[in-house]
Amino acid sequence: MTASLSAYWRGMASGKTTGVWSCILRGFFVAPSLVYALVQRVRAGLYGAGVLKTCKLPLPVISIGNITVGGTGKTPFTAHVARLLMSQGLKVAVLSRGYGGTREGQTAVVSDGRQIHLSAEECGDEPYLLARSIPGLVVVIGSDRYTAGLLALKECHPDVFLLDDGFQHLRLHRDLNILLMDCTRPFGNGWTLPAGLLRETKRAAERADLVVLTRCPEGGQPRSPVPVKPHFCSRHDLNDLVPLAGGEPLSFAELRGRSVVAFSGIAEPQIFIDGLKKQGLNVNSFHCFPDHAVYDEARLDEVKGLLDTAGAEFAITTEKDGVKLGRLPARYAQRILLARLSLGIADPAPLASSLLNLLQK
Repeated sequence: MTASLSAYWRGMASGKTTGVWSCILRGFFVAPSLVYALVQRVRAGLYGAGVLKTCKLPLPVISIGNITVGGTGKTPFTAHVARLLMSQGLKVAVLSRGYGGTREGQTAVVSDGRQIHLSAEECGDEPYLLARSIPGLVVVIGSDRYTAGLLALKECHPDVFLLDDGFQHLRLHRDLNILLMDCTRPFGNGWTLPAGLLRETKRAAERADLVVLTRCPEGGQPRSPVPVKPHFCSRHDLNDLVPLAGGEPLSFAELRGRSVVAFSGIAEPQIFIDGLKKQGLNVNSFHCFPDHAVYDEARLDEVKGLLDTAGAEFAITTEKDGVKLGRLPARYAQRILLARLSLGIADPAPLASSLLNLLQK
């Protein structure tokens, strides 16, 4: 699916795009969505009844996931929880699927806490970004997260596991189930895939132990879409800019009034665009690649062309995209800046309490 088609589908599936054509498109997807929803409910029921086996690791497992497809800020939140646990002297291991990497489907150690063993192309952008940005963090990929956990136990000896994007990975028992939901449209348009963004029906959200509302307005306290569960609000803000080629971070103020372009391959590019505008930047043009875009030679040529033809001093992209741009020639890398995202939590007490209760068991 091209970036433009993907963006149009996401607009329809999220409920942001309305009109006759969106209704027609959704109509084509209603039947497969109903089948998909039924399959997911049956699957969850079989796990709940014990017909399908759930495996348990001998250490606490904290799952961080969502009920919709992409775009809720799982990676910065996973990083936040990892740093919080590590600040207590714990050795943390993240278990990730490794989506988009050439080693997807295999079980492998990305980082043992001392050294990173796989590239972003091999393990996927999110596992590599976590491993690179948090010294001492163990990261292991595998489509079967129980097997990945056993490998982590054998080779890295962690104290606690973080199950990345784990809400639907019912095969692995979790001791704390954290569900992230975009406060603006927590259930998209209300339909399951492919007519909507939901990976499961709304009722599945009740499996969560703790709900995190992301992208909350500053000072706002939106209602939780799962009122029977404890929840808290969080927000993501662009913090500063790091040169891809290395060097000291730049503030956004240093780029105001200068000519810049931007590009990204993330699920919600509009949020990135809005974040740059909020920082007062004059973005001449913005290029959207598909989510988890692979930066092969053709796509790298597009990035070069963006810099060559736009007449801009710099191109800004996300950290998640930046880990896949290592093969860019130096003369281009020197003009690319990575926007770093910071996570703010309005009331950290529910999260701290849940983590403390888990670790004291």
